[in-house]
Amino acid sequence: MLAIVIVSWNVKELLRRCLTAVQASLAAGNLAAEIIVVDNASHDGTPAMVRSEFPDVQLIEAGANLGFTAGNNLALRQLLQRPDGGPEFVLLLNPDTEPVADAIPRLVAFLQTHPAAIAVGPRLIYSDGSLQSSRRRFPTLLTMIWESTPWERLWPRNPWVRRYHCADRDHDRAQRVGWLVGAALLVRTAAIRQAGLLDERFFMYSEELEWQWRLQWRSPAALPPNSSRRESVEVGSQIWYLPEAVVIHHEGKSSEQIPVGRHRYFQQSRLLLARMWYGWQAAAVLRRLIWLGYQYELVIEALKLALGHKPALRRQRIITYRQVLDALDRFVIR
Repeated sequence: MLAIVIVSWNVKELLRRCLTAVQASLAAGNLAAEIIVVDNASHDGTPAMVRSEFPDVQLIEAGANLGFTAGNNLALRQLLQRPDGGPEFVLLLNPDTEPVADAIPRLVAFLQTHPAAIAVGPRLIYSDGSLQSSRRRFPTLLTMIWESTPWERLWPRNPWVRRYHCADRDHDRAQRVGWLVGAALLVRTAAIRQAGLLDERFFMYSEELEWQWRLQWRSPAALPPNSSRRESVEVGSQIWYLPEAVVIHHEGKSSEQIPVGRHRYFQQSRLLLARMWYGWQAAAVLRRLIWLGYQYELVIEALKLALGHKPALRRQRIITYRQVLDALDRFVIR
């Protein structure tokens, strides 16, 4: 009935905690599940740990770092190709998460009792117990230009980003959303069959956004999110946020191992999505604004370095930002 897919890369200790929490959550609801770990060529002993400590977990060794998207698809293809049709539900779960109590059974019960729902996600909290923003409407082009940039820090409570983050809604209530941060997402297998797998052009970042659009509307090219029907997507969405299910998210522990790659993949994914939904010209404008943002960051870091403030950190950031700028110049928006 349920398969849980976890893609892992060099986070052995966090994965151990995740698998322990997953097993406890399943036991709390007397729920059986197949657990699949896809290891993206970790060099920290992850495969050996999984085999020795979690013998009931199926381990798929990718042989290379395929990224989050292709790693998940490796397991999804295996599940969808089974003669019996595969499980009814698939939970995509980050290795840096820990389901709390009966969070997983709660998510499964929600889909069982809401047959129109396509997917559901939990309340995400950080390690210190504070709320992680995980509810989203679909982004407008203005949102993409402003959100997660230096410009956002100049006006953090601007209306379009607040709307994007569903700041006008009570986070303590179950609700429909456009899409959810993909650290923990339970999806109907039937919806995956209809919409297709994750888009592997996204190595990581933005893949869950594009996929959740497709899970609901099947044809994003024919109905981009800036169309006159965008509001109907939000109103008619069948992707749900369930705050009674809680998952701890130790965010970014895999991607922080590659600071340049983290920035590069994040920005490239934004540009790819802008190209898909808004066209070449919009993506070119966005690329220029991102480039200017990193130039601004370089100036700030250089000034701080000149003042002698944490020089090692400033030098590392300057190197990172220069490498990201070089990658942006070379990146071809497909």
